[in-house]
Amino acid sequence: MDKGRRICMGMAWQSGTQRIGCSQAQKRRYSPGVQRVFPYISAMVNNGSLSYDHERDGRPTELGGCTAIVRNLHYDTFLVIRYVKRHLTIMMDIDGKHEWRDCIEVPGVRLPRGYYFGTSSITGDLSDNHDVISLKLFELTVERTPEEEKLHRDVFLPSVDNMKLPEVTAPLPPLSGLALFLIVFFSLVFSVFAIVIGIILYNKWQEQSRKRFY
Repeated sequence: MDKGRRICMGMAWQSGTQRIGCSQAQKRRYSPGVQRVFPYISAMVNNGSLSYDHERDGRPTELGGCTAIVRNLHYDTFLVIRYVKRHLTIMMDIDGKHEWRDCIEVPGVRLPRGYYFGTSSITGDLSDNHDVISLKLFELTVERTPEEEKLHRDVFLPSVDNMKLPEVTAPLPPLSGLALFLIVFFSLVFSVFAIVIGIILYNKWQEQSRKRFY
């Protein structure tokens, strides 16, 4: 996603982009010489200051991950991303048994409200073909205390507890219609006032010039 008020929970990471608030799960390419079995699902949280490291499969910014053997299967595979009370959980059903298996569990994840979901993809030296058949979204009903509700509402940039992300300036909230009207109105008033003062000063200067001439 772009650096607007958007968030993506997707299957992959586009090349050359820095996205705000992207809590993502992804299947990635095989990289020789690493102690990891691919395809692999991982998650990261970004406040717009991080770049995904393709050379190291995103390890510097990875919150967690697991292997997902999903190549050449004759049945559908499923991935669920669940975010409740700053707790990010990713589970998968890749064995055709309709049973969820834990993959990633990260507490202390702070994601703002009002963002969007999206998917994207990129391939490496060894390309795979993974079709996203459907993407289903559900809003969970969660009971919060007034304190928890205030803390949840006050999150403006994605972050993770005990994980230092490079600081960026929080996006400013959009101006309301009234605020925009007042700004335009007072700008016009100031412009008219400045023009009137300029005309008065110019006329006085002309009068003084005529007096000196005569």
